[in-house]
Amino acid sequence: MKPDTQPAKIRVAVVDDHTMMREGVRLFLQHHPEMTCAWTAVTAAEATRKAEEDTPDVLMVDISLPDRSGLELIKDLRLLYPKLPMLAISMHDEKLYAQRVLKAGARGYLMKNAPQKTLEQALHRVVAGGIAVSDEMSEEILKAFSSGTPMKTHDSISDLSDREFEIFLLIGQGRNTAHIAEALKISTKTVDVHKMNIRSKLGMTDPGELAYFAIRWSEGNR
Repeated sequence: MKPDTQPAKIRVAVVDDHTMMREGVRLFLQHHPEMTCAWTAVTAAEATRKAEEDTPDVLMVDISLPDRSGLELIKDLRLLYPKLPMLAISMHDEKLYAQRVLKAGARGYLMKNAPQKTLEQALHRVVAGGIAVSDEMSEEILKAFSSGTPMKTHDSISDLSDREFEIFLLIGQGRNTAHIAEALKISTKTVDVHKMNIRSKLGMTDPGELAYFAIRWSEGNR
C-alpha cells in the first residue's frame, strides 16, 4: 500500500517594510494548510538577493519600499524570472495603481485592508496563471481587450511615468525636494527635473500650483 503523499505547499515570499503587515502575512501563510512563507524581505535589494538564492512560487510586493519603488522591483524581477507570478500590495486604492502594476509585470493588485480570504484567493489565482484584481477592474480590462481601445484612465495623472507618479504622491504628502531626493535615493536636481516634467504633463506653470494640486488630489484619493 502506497503511503499518502501531501501536495507541495505554495511557497510565498513577502516584500514589505511594514513590520506588522509583513509578520501578519507570514503568520497567516505559516498556518495555512496549502501555503507557507518562503522568506520575507524589507527592501528591494534584499528581495532581489533572496529571489536569486531561493525563487518562490509567488511573490507579494509592497508598492512603497524604503530603497526603491515596488514597481521598479517588479519590472526587474519580471526580466530575471519571467515565470514568477507577482502580486502587488498597497495602501492606495486600486484605481491608482492597478494598471501600472499589470504593465510592470505583476499579475494582480491587492489593497492591504483586504480580508484574508481575498488574499488567499488572489494568491491561488496568480499562481494558476490568472489575474487578481477587483470585479470592477476585471470588467474594464475585458472591455478594453474586446474593443481594442485603451483602458479607462483615472485622470490626467495616468499620463505620469511610474517615477513621476511616485514623486507626485510624495509631493502630496507635503515632502519637499530634499526629502523626496533622500527617500528615493536620487539627487535634488533629478527631483527638480521630474517636477518640471510633471507640471508640463499636467499643464501647470506655477511650481506652487503643483504642490497644492498634489495635496488636494492625495486627500481626495485616500
